Amino acid sequence: MNDMPPIPPVDPEKIARQRHFAIGLFRLSGAFLVMFGFLAIMQRFSWVQGDKAKAFGIIMVIVGLFQFVVVPRLMLALFKRSRP
Repeated sequence: MNDMPPIPPVDPEKIARQRHFAIGLFRLSGAFLVMFGFLAIMQRFSWVQGDKAKAFGIIMVIVGLFQFVVVPRLMLALFKRSRP
């Protein structure tokens, strides 16, 4: 009657590795955003110069720091709340 296959068992170690990878990826991308923002502040790009480069760089640094510090903590809290 039910043509659905049974749900495979959940491997908690595999899920933990995936979550650790996701948190590390967010931190790495946040660090790259911070470095990109500092390069923009130093006006190393020809497509943005002057005050626009400084404003753009500051925004990128703030977003990168948020992604490096706050987002992994939010993800960790979410992962702790939803156990497999």
